[in-house]
Amino acid sequence: MLMRNTTSKLFFSILYPSLFVAILWGVKLFEKVEQVNLSWYGLYPRRTSGLIGIVTSPLLHADWGHLISNTLPLMVLGPIILYFYRSIAFKVFFWVYLMTGVWVWAAGRDSYHIGASGLVYGFITFLFFSGIFRKDSRLMALSLFVTFLYGGTIWGILPFQNGISWESHLLGSLAGVITAYNFRNEGPPSRTYDFGNDEENEKMDVSGDEQYLGDPTDSNFVDVNYTYVEKDSSH
Repeated sequence: MLMRNTTSKLFFSILYPSLFVAILWGVKLFEKVEQVNLSWYGLYPRRTSGLIGIVTSPLLHADWGHLISNTLPLMVLGPIILYFYRSIAFKVFFWVYLMTGVWVWAAGRDSYHIGASGLVYGFITFLFFSGIFRKDSRLMALSLFVTFLYGGTIWGILPFQNGISWESHLLGSLAGVITAYNFRNEGPPSRTYDFGNDEENEKMDVSGDEQYLGDPTDSNFVDVNYTYVEKDSSH
C-alpha cells in the first residue's frame, strides 16, 4: 500500500507540471503552424491593454530555445513542489504566478514581457526559503539541493544585460520568498522519529537567459524568457 501511494504521488507530481509545459509547447506550436506572433499579448506595464499579460505572458515564448530553457527547470521544480508540498502546491503556483504578473505590470519597464522565467525564479526561492522558514532538516537539505542546481540564476535578477527583463526575475523571486513565508505553517509537517520503533511516526506530504531579438515592429519579432522589447515610439 505504501509503495502504491508513493507511486501515485510521484505520478501526479509529474503529471501536472507536464500538462502546464504541454500548454506552453502547444502555444508555440500554434504560432509556428499559423505563422502568427503572439508576443503582443505579453505583459506591457501600466497599460490597461497590458493587463491581459498577467495571465498570458508566462505562456508565450520567443522561440524553441527560449521555450526549452524554461521547460527544463519547470519539469524539475514543479514535481519537487508537488511531491514535497502537495497540500499547498497549487496555492504556491497561483500566488507566484499572480504576484509576479501584477508586480511586473506595476513596476516593469515600458516594454513587452513574455516567458515563464518569473515562475521559475519564484519556484527556486520558494523551495530555498521554505526549508529555512520551517527549520526542517529535510526541507533545508532540499533547499541546498535547489541551490546547487540553480544558484547561478541569482545573476538574472541584476540589470547587467540589455534586453533582459531582470524585473521579472527579481519580482518573481520576491513572490517566491513571500509565498514561502506565508505558507510556512502549512504543508508538510515536521517529521519526528520514535527511536524505539523502526517505522516513522509521520509521513511527509509529500526558467534561460533572455535576449533582445530585434525590432518589435517586425511581425516576426519575438522575446525570450520574460524578455522585454522596447516599444517603437511610432506606436
